[in-house]
Amino acid sequence: MKRTALALATLMTTTALPAGVFAATELSMWYHGAGNPTESSILEGIVADFNASQDDWEVVLESFPEDSYNGSVTAAALAGNLPDIIDVDGPIMPNWAWSGYMQPLPIDESAIEGFLPGAIGKWDGQIYSIGLWDAALAMMTRQSYLDEYDIRKPTLDDPWTAEEFDDILVKLKDSGDFDYPLNLGMADNGEWYTYAFLPFLQSFGGDLVDRSDYQTAEGVLNGDEAIAFGEWWQSLFERDLAPGTSQDPADHQNGFIDGDYAIDWNGNWTARAKLDAFDDVVFLPAPDFGNGPKIGAASWQLGVSAASEHPEGAAAFIEFALQDKYLAEFSNAIGLVPATEGAAAMSEYYKEGAPLAVFYGLSDAQGTLRPVTPGYVVETSVFQKAISDMANGADVADTLDGAVDEIDTDIDRNQGYGHD
Repeated sequence: MKRTALALATLMTTTALPAGVFAATELSMWYHGAGNPTESSILEGIVADFNASQDDWEVVLESFPEDSYNGSVTAAALAGNLPDIIDVDGPIMPNWAWSGYMQPLPIDESAIEGFLPGAIGKWDGQIYSIGLWDAALAMMTRQSYLDEYDIRKPTLDDPWTAEEFDDILVKLKDSGDFDYPLNLGMADNGEWYTYAFLPFLQSFGGDLVDRSDYQTAEGVLNGDEAIAFGEWWQSLFERDLAPGTSQDPADHQNGFIDGDYAIDWNGNWTARAKLDAFDDVVFLPAPDFGNGPKIGAASWQLGVSAASEHPEGAAAFIEFALQDKYLAEFSNAIGLVPATEGAAAMSEYYKEGAPLAVFYGLSDAQGTLRPVTPGYVVETSVFQKAISDMANGADVADTLDGAVDEIDTDIDRNQGYGHD
């Protein structure tokens, strides 16, 4: 006997369906690491583990080259095609949140207890993103150089002073043993300029913008402290203490290992190559130019796009990815600073007594966020140009005054970027 359509419909609504009939809800994810197969492989493993760990959500990962990633997110936001989960460079996050690209991350703060401050992305009093690692800078040199040229080894509690650091550079230059005493990485003329050199300005007592209300750069980017920084900065190149903006990228990459530079101001992601080359590499804290030694903080982080209709699922994946074992895996593979002490203890390079353990302490003690404001995306480009111009001989005071005018004009044009 044939059943009618009505009978079939009734049967379907009253009969319990077996477990697993309903498909997991798909969560789309975009990532910037297409050009880094090692990093991508780890993330793909985390996605696979998460998908296998539960039946509610299925993360589908799409990777982009880093150079085109930010543009792809911006275009997708304008077109209304953002994925559920995005990753974002820490200092860019406030702009994306303010622009409506992201929504607050619905995560229990106990899940990020003990994380390095630089790995937690906050804007307007709310958490928007969390990093699986942080990054740290150090003055990298060799113990044999310190011994040969009678240079004191600085510590976190007793870093080089400005005068001491300058004397060291002059001594190394006068030795005639190096092309330059210091490599600043001037060949890497993008965000590196702000990440690596803004901490020097901050240690002098200046900044990129007045952080009391983020409404002006006046007085902090062109005040007496900032001018003192600019004059010192310019003198590094006038005195041939560091290669300038015409530096060959290959020299920046290999100069320290080749013996051309005595000190390399660089990030922990370059440390493993130096350890492979030498058995006496030391990683030293930033000098204190008068207001405490400082280094940059915040790297790439995961967050939820404003377009996601399933923020709870996106947050579940992000919280899953924060397990110490995954943070340690990234650290072991690409050398970045684990975001927690637990992950550092599991890391081959960052556990107690390991060669890179010093970077965890540097990040924790000296890490300083770039300005937490939507206006940063403009402020950083203005700073990069000013740094380059001063290195090439432009008048320091005029250059900094011009940078202040550009930044303040942008803040006014955007009605203060939402800061009260």
